Amino acid sequence: MFKGQKNEPEKARRPRAEQPADKKPKTKKTEGKKKEPYDLKYLTGLLMAKMAFGGAKRLRSNADKVNRLNVFPVPDGDTGDNMRMTIESGIAAIENLDTDDLAEVMRVFSHGMLLGARGNSGVILSQFFAGIAKGFEGAVKADPYTLGRALQLGVKQAYASVMTPTEGTILTVAREAVEYAVDAITPQTTIRSFFADLVGEMHESLERTPEALAVLKEAGVVDSGGAGLLYIMEGFNKVLNGEDDQDDDGKTADVPKPKAPAASSFGPDSRMEYGYCTELLIQLMRDKTDVESFDVDALREFLSGVGNSIVAFKTDSIVKIHVHTFTPEVVLAHCREFGEFITVKIENMSVQHTGLDDGEEPPAPVERKKYGVVAVTNGPGIRDMFIEMGTDFVIEGGQTNNPSTNDFIEAFKKVNAGTIFVFPNNGNIFMAAQQAANFYADARVIVIPSKDIGTGYVALTSADLSGDDPDAIAEEMKAAMQNVTSGYVSPAVRDADMDGVRINKGDTIGIIGKKIVLSDPDKGCAAYRLAVKLLEEPDKFMLTVFRGSGTTEEEQDVLRRCLEENCPSAEVYFVDGGQDIYPYIFVAE
Repeated sequence: MFKGQKNEPEKARRPRAEQPADKKPKTKKTEGKKKEPYDLKYLTGLLMAKMAFGGAKRLRSNADKVNRLNVFPVPDGDTGDNMRMTIESGIAAIENLDTDDLAEVMRVFSHGMLLGARGNSGVILSQFFAGIAKGFEGAVKADPYTLGRALQLGVKQAYASVMTPTEGTILTVAREAVEYAVDAITPQTTIRSFFADLVGEMHESLERTPEALAVLKEAGVVDSGGAGLLYIMEGFNKVLNGEDDQDDDGKTADVPKPKAPAASSFGPDSRMEYGYCTELLIQLMRDKTDVESFDVDALREFLSGVGNSIVAFKTDSIVKIHVHTFTPEVVLAHCREFGEFITVKIENMSVQHTGLDDGEEPPAPVERKKYGVVAVTNGPGIRDMFIEMGTDFVIEGGQTNNPSTNDFIEAFKKVNAGTIFVFPNNGNIFMAAQQAANFYADARVIVIPSKDIGTGYVALTSADLSGDDPDAIAEEMKAAMQNVTSGYVSPAVRDADMDGVRINKGDTIGIIGKKIVLSDPDKGCAAYRLAVKLLEEPDKFMLTVFRGSGTTEEEQDVLRRCLEENCPSAEVYFVDGGQDIYPYIFVAE
């Protein structure tokens, strides 16, 4: 039990099930090629790797089903793809790993997932497995009790990764299933029976999500993130039961594998000329220091005595450090005096300098800027506009194409600045951007909570990057976003009744914030009606309209004339955005 949860009556043992996450339980067993089942008292590293491959395979086969579990009837469901690419990044990390050490397998697997995490569901999934990896630290193998404690840590870390956890989501499905499986552990429990209990309860919990979250009930779907997690655990279970998933289409994600360091370039006769690039993420601990008044300046002074290229700053109770030093062990020992490590990265810079391919030149040094800007955009017109407004690096992405944590980290590396402002411009990208900011130690990264292109556009136009206080600049941008209302139109992909609006498949719906406000058989009429609704809001007189790739100039001209005739006091600006999915995006100020 986690702190704050109420004790519940003991639950009756539920039947073990292996049916798809989007359907009610069936009595007929899923057929598959039988192998020798694993009925073990211990989970080893090699078995964990096999289960991870099985989980990824099972989710890959069903990613489209998860995508379709979309609350809004619009063609932007991407939860299945985000979770699939997240776990397959973990698979790529362990593909060539040759060890039976459970702690090492989980460490590498979870780190790969953290870097490859996409979308909010992918980030939560990666944090769930990162917590499990913490629970396995120091464990060459794990019995059911150790497994249960590790999964509890996974649930705890997944909840902690979300600013405001919502029940009826992947978090609930993970928590209730883990609670049930842990409560069911006896001296006779095996790894196989533990996961059978886990998956059985996970089915039950997923079916209950619409009762916990009204928006799911109204849409007539279960939680998509919870369904994705269930498919992964079903894949684990199939491996333990000796079954092959016959639904797999054989496709694999194109996941880049990390480049191996050129260790051969640094041999027994080499000189250590450049020292170690040392990056730390430290959780300050109250039993070691005063967290609230921790002196970062004193830390910087210490680091300047043992190295150079120093970056050190504190965000809440987390301290990030980057230093080039010949004595990383001294840095580690000093930092342990006031906290515990979340991540540690130490790289031999002599290897980095000598590990270039023949004829390859090291990148030319670029003068470090005070401030840099990274933004995520979708559509060539929107991308060009953000560049014109001063964005240093644009990440191509958006709905159904969410960038990973590592995509952000690589962008930060290209922006040589002391402070980097990030505009995710999509609510489903914010968590990956924040996770990347937490990992990156070579600059201070401030993620502006722009939930759509409109708020990001207005925030960036209001940015005054001449000031000395980055926090004040960020607050000004956030304040500017408060005066913005965004809306968009989209084709409806299914019949629905939502927010009091009757929707027929093929209609065009208008959405403001997270609420469907209209549905119309005609795309142009829907766009006009939505624009008028936005301009009717108090103090809104300026409207920026981003035209998508599926809308013609003729359709735009008709909309322009209608707004000029019927809203003569409004200032309306059109931008050829070229974005996918949404024919029009509106920004009202």
